[in-house]
Amino acid sequence: MPNVPVVQSEKDFQGAVRDYGMLRGWTIFLTYRSTHSPAGEPDLRMVKPPRVIFAELKREDGKTTAKQKAALDLLGQCPGVETYLWRPSDWPDIERILA
Repeated sequence: MPNVPVVQSEKDFQGAVRDYGMLRGWTIFLTYRSTHSPAGEPDLRMVKPPRVIFAELKREDGKTTAKQKAALDLLGQCPGVETYLWRPSDWPDIERILA
């Protein structure tokens, strides 16, 4: 059984995903202050050549905005770019994808 992190907030979840990704050798880019970012920009950009991942992170009950959905869709149309909308319940998939 995977070690699913207990998260209280989206920030905690982002920290867990970031820490796990770095442990698995990914370079992680994130925006600390979304007030200076375009609306809809995904929370994490992750690079481990030859792979590139854009991930939007939400609490279990968190809602995605239309701009977040549109950004993931647009990025997902680019060859070789992986896009994900992850929630804490997706932890087993996150571990598999970032392995």
